[in-house]
Amino acid sequence: MKKLIFIILTVFSFNAFSQGIGDIAPEKELIKFPPNSIGFDIMFSEGGFGLGGFYRHSMTNNLSYFLEFSISEAKDQNEMEYVNYWGNTTVYGKKNRVFVMPLLAGLSYRVFSSNLGDNFRPFISAALGPSTIVTTPYEREFFNSFRMAQARYTAGGYIGIGANFGSDQKALMGISFRYYVTHFFNQGVESLAGRFQKDLGGFYIVLNIGSMY
Repeated sequence: MKKLIFIILTVFSFNAFSQGIGDIAPEKELIKFPPNSIGFDIMFSEGGFGLGGFYRHSMTNNLSYFLEFSISEAKDQNEMEYVNYWGNTTVYGKKNRVFVMPLLAGLSYRVFSSNLGDNFRPFISAALGPSTIVTTPYEREFFNSFRMAQARYTAGGYIGIGANFGSDQKALMGISFRYYVTHFFNQGVESLAGRFQKDLGGFYIVLNIGSMY
């Protein structure tokens, strides 16, 4: 009986002590970041690099919606670049440069917000919207070729994961890993002569830089 009373008193004492510690050191509250953010994206893929811009609005501490526009170059997976003696680069059989310009709307959800600090804020995201595909003749000089540009329109989107860094409530810095899909429901676009691509996109690494307000 004495042993049982001792065990019970020990358990209650430990419980009270634990509650006391909890009262002294409560869990740190999440930082309330400004609801709006605007900035630009630097994009890297197998096709090269691209640039974009975004606007985000937080509906809750974890859920946000966003609008994005970007421009990046797409390449056929069979393209092979050759460098001559003078350092000039060419792609044999290439007919057109292909640029992908999607205008996307999507949702982003912050995960593990209760387990991780505000310095590291991981999220998952998905977006969908119309895409403009512009082709320019490869045989012409880069800027001059836009005089003969042709545009086509289709749908696209992506799914991705990423994270924002830092507890600054004005500056936004983050990185995303996204898989883009842009699909044509007709013949597609001709990058290499005689080869038409119906599916553009692929894996992108995206650096996000902006400000919150």
